[in-house]
Amino acid sequence: MWSNDSGATSSLVYNREARISGFYLLISLITSAKTQLQALKSPIFDFSPKILLRYNQTITLSTNITMPDATATTTSTTANNASGLVLYDIAFAKPYEENMAAPNPWKARYALNFKQVPYTTEWVQMPDIAKVRQSLGIGACRKFADGKDFYTLPVLKDNDTGAVIGDTVDIANYLQNKYPDAGAGDLFPEQDLGFVCPGAVEILVPLSVRDDDSIHPDYALFNTNVDWAFTLHCQLTGSGMKWDPEVKDQVEEEFARRAGVKSFQEMCVVGEARQGLLDSLQKTLKDLAAMYQRDASGPFLLGAQATYADIIVGGWLRMFCKATEEGEWEQIAAWYDGVFGKLHTALSTSFGTVR
Repeated sequence: MWSNDSGATSSLVYNREARISGFYLLISLITSAKTQLQALKSPIFDFSPKILLRYNQTITLSTNITMPDATATTTSTTANNASGLVLYDIAFAKPYEENMAAPNPWKARYALNFKQVPYTTEWVQMPDIAKVRQSLGIGACRKFADGKDFYTLPVLKDNDTGAVIGDTVDIANYLQNKYPDAGAGDLFPEQDLGFVCPGAVEILVPLSVRDDDSIHPDYALFNTNVDWAFTLHCQLTGSGMKWDPEVKDQVEEEFARRAGVKSFQEMCVVGEARQGLLDSLQKTLKDLAAMYQRDASGPFLLGAQATYADIIVGGWLRMFCKATEEGEWEQIAAWYDGVFGKLHTALSTSFGTVR
């Protein structure tokens, strides 16, 4: 497992978690999915030997990537960000609210809207994420196997306090501490969060490394297991990502480079293999769905009361809703008496505003 080595010294900089976001790990996990799905005893689909043989190369690639435009580009939703909270999110194709599909930024956005606190958004192009994060003085939230930094979003900056938070769980904790009674209330009430992703094998790349699990450890562990469950199947979303046309080719070429294939299209799964992956996702989410069926008073784990645990799941549901192929989200939303569709609708309606 890798440890966080951001080098951040300010007490206002929160970067406790070196987390693998399923979105950012998409390409690495594509190359290891056959191994992982065997562990899950799921339908197996075949990858070309080239992809499988290059897995070790993929996870040890350097992040020292040359991209055009040395100046990081962000687009703000307002003209004045001198005060208040600023969420740094990934710029997909416009309109952003229709196409944004990264799960972890959605976790942060749902939490901000849950607390009903004012904030603005800075939209960051994929090639500029490292430069923007470095400009904010916060280290990478994960590393490649060779120890090189791999920079991801979201980041939350509080211009009123100087705090810069670079991890989703820490962002939610920061909001809960600063605004304990705001909005819909407590993000972290006590509850049973015993979901364990089936197939408890050692994943080839760590999902989570924290140097301090004392802050809501049950939620942090739940986050890891939910991340694992969806990440193992995120190949379903690769072809559905809608990138800004100005950087689309760059992004797809870089993803293909990391996977050691000639083109992004080589990584797409189709036909029986794709249905097998959908079937595997359904089986993997069975126990999680059962947790949502315990309280019929509402769509959340605690019935009518939403919590950060629901937001954790909701970030992934948003990704699969936006980035899977036609008709697949409707299947997922209908599984297990529609618990995931109901959860997604409730979160989107109550906390899905894009500012």
